[in-house]
Amino acid sequence: MIIMGSNMAEAHPVGFQWVIEAKARGARVIHIDPRFTRTSALADTYVPLRAGSDIAFLGGVINHVLSNDLDFREYVAAFTNASFLVREGFEDTEDLDGLFGGYDAETGTYERDCWQYEGADQEREEPEGASPDSPSGDDDSEMDKERTSPMGSGAAGAPLHGATNVATDPTLQHPRCVFQILKRHFARYTPEMVERICGTPREKFQAVCEAWASNSNRERTSALVYSVGWTQHSVGAQYIRAGAIVQLLLGNIGRPGGGVFALRGHASIQGSTDVPTLFNLLPGYLPMPTAGSHETLTDYLDDLRSPTQKGYWTGADAYLVSLLKEYFGDNATAENDYGYAWLPKIDGDHGTYRTVMDMVDGGKVFGYFLLGQNPAVGSAHGRLQRLGMANLDWVVVRDLAMIESATFWKDSPEIETGEISPQTCRTEVFFFPAASHVEKEGTFTQTQRMLQWREKAVEPTGDQRSELWFFYHLGRKLRERLAGSTDPRDEPVQKLDWSYRVDGSGEWPEPSAEDVLRRINGYRTRTGEPVDSYLELEADGSTACGCWIYSGVYADGVNQAARRKPHDAQGPYDRQWGWTWPANRRVLYNRCSADLDGKPWSERKKLVWWDADEGRWTGDDVPDFPATTPPRYEPPPDAVGPEALRGDDAFIMQADGKAWLFAPHGLLDGPMPTHYEPHESPVSNALYGQQGNPTRKVYGRTDNPSNPAPPELHREVFPFVLTAARLTEHHTAGGMSRQLPYLAELQPELTVEVSPELARIRGLTHLGTAHVVTSRAAVQARVMVTDRMSPLWIDGQVVHQIWMPYHWGGTGLVSGDVVNDLLGVVADSNVFIQESKVATCDVRPGPRPRGAALTAMLAQTRARAGVTVETGTRIATADDVPHVTHTEDDTAGGTDDGSTDDGSTGNSAGEQS
Repeated sequence: MIIMGSNMAEAHPVGFQWVIEAKARGARVIHIDPRFTRTSALADTYVPLRAGSDIAFLGGVINHVLSNDLDFREYVAAFTNASFLVREGFEDTEDLDGLFGGYDAETGTYERDCWQYEGADQEREEPEGASPDSPSGDDDSEMDKERTSPMGSGAAGAPLHGATNVATDPTLQHPRCVFQILKRHFARYTPEMVERICGTPREKFQAVCEAWASNSNRERTSALVYSVGWTQHSVGAQYIRAGAIVQLLLGNIGRPGGGVFALRGHASIQGSTDVPTLFNLLPGYLPMPTAGSHETLTDYLDDLRSPTQKGYWTGADAYLVSLLKEYFGDNATAENDYGYAWLPKIDGDHGTYRTVMDMVDGGKVFGYFLLGQNPAVGSAHGRLQRLGMANLDWVVVRDLAMIESATFWKDSPEIETGEISPQTCRTEVFFFPAASHVEKEGTFTQTQRMLQWREKAVEPTGDQRSELWFFYHLGRKLRERLAGSTDPRDEPVQKLDWSYRVDGSGEWPEPSAEDVLRRINGYRTRTGEPVDSYLELEADGSTACGCWIYSGVYADGVNQAARRKPHDAQGPYDRQWGWTWPANRRVLYNRCSADLDGKPWSERKKLVWWDADEGRWTGDDVPDFPATTPPRYEPPPDAVGPEALRGDDAFIMQADGKAWLFAPHGLLDGPMPTHYEPHESPVSNALYGQQGNPTRKVYGRTDNPSNPAPPELHREVFPFVLTAARLTEHHTAGGMSRQLPYLAELQPELTVEVSPELARIRGLTHLGTAHVVTSRAAVQARVMVTDRMSPLWIDGQVVHQIWMPYHWGGTGLVSGDVVNDLLGVVADSNVFIQESKVATCDVRPGPRPRGAALTAMLAQTRARAGVTVETGTRIATADDVPHVTHTEDDTAGGTDDGSTDDGSTGNSAGEQS
């Protein structure tokens, strides 16, 4: 088992018990991390690396596998797109100094048609996300970035036109086949280069490569585990892509003991993306419609899928129409496109950080609901979060305790600096006490995609209520208020079907969580009978379904999530313990567990197989494949949808039926992972002139400064690498755990971990006080001098890393500075997740300044570093492309070479707020 981008023992201790059990049975556990953690202590092998360099490490593993012919060739040739040819003229990062072909420096986006397969349609009939009268694909790419369109392809992969006509080379020798392109792309990711970029000793890196490859074959599989240590980067999506490529090359996807495990931060993070709390997704990873191009249901569906593609995404019309029927009930009819016009349409970036900046700017956002979130402490750039909330009319906070996001107006750090005044702060805060997880019933959807029903253990006290109660009655009251309105914007609320069953009587009864689950599962609109699977959903209005991937959780009218049949009373995959989406499949893509003839690769690793006598797939898991499609099946040329899947098209939601080693469309920052330095880095990119992700989302504003990074000057002002994570004893932003005396006593104070060498350099003493400084904030912490954070030798220089936990804020039994105040806002272009796992900083002995002295010190530090609004906004740094600034302030300018006339990287810090 490879654990990378996760401190699993610390952050996911309940799940980690199974790692320890596996280790006791002979599994080898390797932990790769910037810091020696509790996970490292229990692993067989610990391997250090620099924060933000994981793609270089994984690219080195890919190069090791391909250079030494260690890939599981039968698996790769059958189940991936390794044999597919890429269109002539494709240009790789090796050709363009770190950029792929099609880059537009003005917009910071790629025109991605030049990444397409040979034989696929040359042009999409209407570019994804573009308005019908858009003059070029440039607008397409820019809008796709603003709405993070790849998230809308999460359930299926990107649309692919002409998927059945792609040219292939089964020998994998053609220079333009994906296999050879991948091999060339990673050829320079040698052990020496990995050591140079990551700081990982090459003998340790080689040992990981050899262990990973030798344990991946017909008889053995390796698992890969990650968490937010991978996702929270400006190339976070490509971190995961790189890990998936390794697992595909080694045959570790869809097989027992293999896979890529995304550990979730708490019990229902998975559920909050399945039934999303995201601006750009509908339930089941259907994308939100886009204003200007998706005016009708037909427009939307035509953009969502190709009429010639393979797989089950061709059923997206049934998934969406059933969702609309669940939303609007009898009001959704064929004549009105099932109420499609009542769905909101997005017109750009409405993500968390864009919204906060709109709050600061004023005039766009007037109110804010916070449920289970504490952005004043838990989100990047805490100062920006608090200033944004201080510029609203109202904030509604639902939580277990009076968290910092409810009290920011009277006790935030900005009170000391005079940026917020309790006497004049305009924001009215409404606090609603929430019921805890033991005081309400419902489901959690956890890391394994499993829905598990929880019973209510005790009744909530006082005014505490569940989220279901709150939103049901809020919706009821809004509908009562708007019942007589003739304003067209109120029509969607008026037309909602709000007929949920309630338990109890009176004006404020508790809605039935089980009835909500039944409606999420889906049912036949004429009879109310639950559907048993997403395969039963229809596009004619005869079915309603709140989330198509959850269809089956209420099959046969039974709450499948509530099942608790013990392990020793059923088969090896515990299909009667909870319910896993989709279709109760415990292992996704499990067709890959059998060879081309449908036989298990080995008896030891069997999972599903073809039963020739029965003429169907069977096994220990629910087959993730059409049940009666034979393993050697060849569809007719004109087949589409599930009928077009070959017997070896194991990835049934993909438009071509294959796992993508190379992504011809769908990702905004490249068809293959590429090492880019973090937005803030003390070193230059050793591979390319292109320093960072050339499509990363930067918000160039005076209230969101960046520390300089190569090729900018004065980066020595912030010479150290900062990374942050969590402790077992506290939970996320600490709103719950800092209120509990036993946990507060175990971890009473914010600390900063530094190496003995760094302590000597900066004059820090163990258990003394220090403050960490960036261009945005200074945070005070107790010093912990430890070998857990060892200095690394990076490209000819020593690089020191520091680590901090982020659980402290101003309220609770223990309090401290907000670590997230140190971070700025820069985001991965695919999903808009913030880069909060790596930044640069300085560490200074003693307490930090306070009040006006703090403001002055930060201004002086920015002046020394030459920080202006333009710093960090020239996202293209490769040769032969314009180095354009991407700023929001009207006063921003700057030259193409990133310097001013005096050779510095900007003006005085007096321009900074």
